[in-house]
Amino acid sequence: MKKLILGLFIFGLTTQVFSQITKVEQLSEVVVTAVNYKYLNQTDNKDAAIPVKMLERKAAAYDIQAQDFYQDDFDFYTVSFYIPDGKLVAVYDPDGKILRTIEKFDNIRLPEAVRESLASRFPNWEPVKDIYRVTYKENRGAKKVYKLKLKNGDKTMRVKMNEDGDYL
Repeated sequence: MKKLILGLFIFGLTTQVFSQITKVEQLSEVVVTAVNYKYLNQTDNKDAAIPVKMLERKAAAYDIQAQDFYQDDFDFYTVSFYIPDGKLVAVYDPDGKILRTIEKFDNIRLPEAVRESLASRFPNWEPVKDIYRVTYKENRGAKKVYKLKLKNGDKTMRVKMNEDGDYL
C-alpha cells in the first residue's frame, strides 16, 4: 500500500513537469519616452507631502493625445486635477509636454527645512494653517512658496517661506 501511494505521488509530480512547456514569442518593440521629465525634476522635493507628489506625477503621466477632446490644431490644452488636499492646473502643448502649471495645496505636512527654520526663528509659535503654492514655467523652472499662519496665544502672524526655509 505504501508503494502504491508513493508511486502515485511521484507520478503526480512528474506529470506537472511536462505542463511547463512554454512557447517563445517575439514581442514588438516598445519605446518609452519621458515627455515631462523636466517638470518632475523641477518640482521634485524629497520632503514633499504624499498628496503633492501624487498629483504632480498624475499630471506628468497624463496623456493628452489619448483624450477624446484632442485635436492637432489647438496650440495648448488646459487640464485641472483635483484632490481634497489641493488642486493643480496644467497647460500642455499638442505633444503632451507640460508648458506651465499652477498648484495649490492646503494644510499639508511641512518639509523639515521649513519646520527647523520656524522653530529657530519663532520658538513659541505654531503653524495653524499653511498653503503650499507651486508655479512652474518651462523656461523659468519652478517657484515653491509656503504661506504660513502662525499662532502664539492670542497673537497671529503670517509668513512666507521657500522650500529651503528662507523667508521671503
